[in-house]
Amino acid sequence: MLKSMIAAGVIAGSVLAAGIPAHAQGIMIGPDGVRVVAPEDQVERPARRGEARGEISERDAVRIARAEGLREVEDVRRTRNSYRVEGYDRRGDDIRVDVDRRDGAVIDVR
Repeated sequence: MLKSMIAAGVIAGSVLAAGIPAHAQGIMIGPDGVRVVAPEDQVERPARRGEARGEISERDAVRIARAEGLREVEDVRRTRNSYRVEGYDRRGDDIRVDVDRRDGAVIDVR
C-alpha cells in the first residue's frame, strides 16, 4: 500500500514538473512556418498604421458601441480625442456612440 502511494506521488510530481516549462513558450506563425519562441525572444506587435500606442483601434470602438446597443454600423469617424460610431439600433432608430480613443470609455450615447 505504501509503495503504491509513493509511486503515485512520484508520477504526479513528474507530470506536474513536466508541464511547467510549457507555459513559458510562445508560438509564432510566419513565413518560415510555425515555430516555438522563448519569452525573451518575443516582441510586441508594432502599432498599426494610424494607431498610436496607448489608443484603442476603430474595431475596438465598434465593439464598445455594439455593447451600448448599436446593431448596424453606418460610419466610424476619428475625432481629436474620440471615435464617433454612427448607425442603427435594433429598432431601426439612429444611434451615435462617442468612445474615448485612449481608454475606450463611452463618452456619450445619442
